[in-house]
Amino acid sequence: MSTDTDINIDEKIKQTVKEPSNYNVIMINDDATPMEWVIEILTKIFKHSETTAKNLTLTIHNEGAGIAGTYTYEIAEQKTTEAINASRDRGFPLKVKMDAE
Repeated sequence: MSTDTDINIDEKIKQTVKEPSNYNVIMINDDATPMEWVIEILTKIFKHSETTAKNLTLTIHNEGAGIAGTYTYEIAEQKTTEAINASRDRGFPLKVKMDAE
């Protein structure tokens, strides 16, 4: 009885790696959330500088919405949840949503 365990594979397997999709975290303007709070959220959660946070807050106020950041799904979801929870804890109805880039 002969057992030949040599296996010869001639074909090459091509692996394709797909980069994860990015998602925009969008802050939506409302009349009840103070601009100072939006600036604080942008600096603490989204790590914007004071200057860019102020400029982005004005964009959100004037245009109705603005992109706070672009991240992979899990990070975008986490930052969205953090911003909403922090706002609710302070009694502000700030709306934050995620949208595929």
